[in-house]
This record gives sequence, structure tokens and C-alpha cells, in this order.
Amino acid sequence: MKEFELKYGCNPNQKPAKIYMRDGSDLPIDILSGRPGFINFLDAFNSWQLVKELKEALGLPAVTSFKHVSPTSAAVGIPMSDTLKKACFVEDVELTPLATAYARARGTDRMCSFGDWVALSDVCDVATANLIKREVSDGVIAPGFEPEALEILKTKRGGNYNIVKIDPDYVPEVQETKQVFGITFEQGRNNFRIDESLLENIVTANKELPDSAKRDLIISLITLKYTQSNSVCFAVDGQAIGVGAGQQSRVHCVRLAGSKADTWFLRQCDKVLSLPFKEDIGRPERDNVIDGYINQNEEDVCADGNWQKYFTSQPAPLTEADKREFLSKQTGVALGSDAFFPFADNIERAKKSGVSYIAEPGGSIRDDLVIAKADEYGMTMAFTGMRLFHH
Repeated sequence: MKEFELKYGCNPNQKPAKIYMRDGSDLPIDILSGRPGFINFLDAFNSWQLVKELKEALGLPAVTSFKHVSPTSAAVGIPMSDTLKKACFVEDVELTPLATAYARARGTDRMCSFGDWVALSDVCDVATANLIKREVSDGVIAPGFEPEALEILKTKRGGNYNIVKIDPDYVPEVQETKQVFGITFEQGRNNFRIDESLLENIVTANKELPDSAKRDLIISLITLKYTQSNSVCFAVDGQAIGVGAGQQSRVHCVRLAGSKADTWFLRQCDKVLSLPFKEDIGRPERDNVIDGYINQNEEDVCADGNWQKYFTSQPAPLTEADKREFLSKQTGVALGSDAFFPFADNIERAKKSGVSYIAEPGGSIRDDLVIAKADEYGMTMAFTGMRLFHH
């Protein structure tokens, strides 16, 4: 296939639209179902690069959930605790490594993943297809699909679910171009390799960096490589748990990502896990209610009697004291930043979400203040020396 005509571009008025190879060669994809749109393909090609790099860096199946050209999460296929399975609504199924990575990625920020694009590093198996089938999603890209898995996915959206197979051996040109306002930009493709060697320059007094932290920092940094900048990423236990994308101020990135990480942690607390939902409440509505339950002021939760719509009995509120107590016990979180932290307030906010390990480029005139704040909290911080802006 030399080119694929799109229904329209970013918006319905932007016609005509298509994708094609500038050199006239065949596209490195096969569209197995549906008709992906302009934004679908932006998500597909960015997300595929992310999971491909994660698989190469860590040797584990990787999955990401993408929405509007940034990841909501990314994860690798390491076993999940029973608590996390319940929080991700997968306690009822057998999980392969790829399905585990999907359950982690899709279960991290479920509100933002509503209607997402999924990228799989490996051939889609039946277990993963069954999980994708029951979520609201726009499409999936993978290097292949088991026959039964493909048939399962083809039943989504009345047979119109977008399924894209990509050639795993495809390598793009070294130079890439884009147009803005009729003006062509050209740059070298960002082929910078992210691995453990990037974490050797530890600048804090605490030099301890266990293998699990290295893994999580690598997940964070590769996730940032394909996130709209400015951005930071919190990661723990093999998955990104909070992505703060596209903010003009770095501390706003940290606040946004930190609040997402806090919500992810709180989804696993006893009060949330034991919410008495009615059996007929669907997943998307349940996600909205859980988010509201976690993030509303305690006096507002179900105060208007709306609990009767969702629950068999009125739940006890999740108080601010409950939240502080639960979150205060969280440690070992990794935080990556796509550019240097200009002020120590970023470290202050990171501490509130359990951050113990940090990777950032360094190079600020206030690096000494940032390092001092990290030392105050006993954190381990590595300067990578490499900015990871993505636009």
C-alpha cells in the first residue's frame, strides 16, 4: 500500500488528508480492520516507538495507552499483586506477560485512557485481546496478531475497531521533516539510546540505586521521549503511574503527574477497593465515580444522595486524613524529567508522592539547590545530561 486516504485531518474541515511515504515506497503497515484517522495514526506511530524501545531496553513485553499524542501510561509485563489486579479490574482473568503489561498500562489512569490507542510490543495474544475487547478504545497497533486474537478484536465497535499491523523491522529515515504554517522543518530523528548507562552520574549523597529503580527510571525516561513536552513521569513497579504532559511550567508538570500517581495509589486502598458498587454499573461510569470519590472533598462525597445511583449502600468518605496516612507510606517511586528542574519546589512536590529516585538532565544554574533538597529527603538523583523534548 503506497498511501492511505484519511477521512480528514485533525478536524473535519481539514481535507483532503492522507498518509504516505515521501520516497514513494510502501507504507510499513497493514490495516486489518477499521479506518484509522489522522490523530489515530499520530498516536499509533508514537506509541509503537515507545513500546519497541521499552522491549529493547528491558527485554520484557511492553504496552502503552495513548491519548492525543501522549501516553497515559506505559508498562512492562511483570507480575501484579492481587491488590493491583483488583484495582485494575483484572482479578477475574488469567494473564499472560503481554496481557499483564496491558492491564497495568490501561489500569493506571483509566479516565484518561477512555477511548485510547493501544500499542503492543509483541504479537497480540488471546488473553490481551480479551482485555482490550472489554475496554472503550479507538484502536491497536502491534507487530502481529494471533488468528483467534484478531477475530476477537474484529468484533469490537460493530466490526469497525481500528487494528493496525506494523512491520517490526521497519527503520525510518535518519532525517525527519514536518510543516508548520507552510514552512518545512527538518531535524535528525531522536535515536538517543536510553539504558542503565544514562544513570551512572549520581549527584546526591545517597548513591543507592537498586535494579528495580533503574528499571522504573528507564520506563519513565522512554515514556518521556514520546510525551509532549514539558513533561515528567512517575514510575514504580514496572509501570508509569503519573504522566504530566505539555505544561509550560515544570512544577505544574510535577503537580499534575503527582496527582495522577496519588490517585493510582489511592485506587488500591481498602476504602476504594470495597466500594459497594451495584452490579449494573459499567466500567467507564465506575471509573468516573472512583475518581470523584478519591478527589472530592470529604464533605461533598455522596452528600446529595446520588450514592443511590451507584452503590448498594452509602460508602464512608475517604477523608483527607485517610489520604495523607495512606500516601505517606508510599516510597520507592522513580521520577524522570525531560529537562532540568529549575527550582527545588519540584522535589518538594515529588516527595509527597513517594519519590525516592530521580533522573533529570541537570544543567540548571540552581542545580545545587535541587541537589540539596534531594539530599534533605535522602533521595538518589542521577543527572543524565540529555534533554528529551518531544513536539
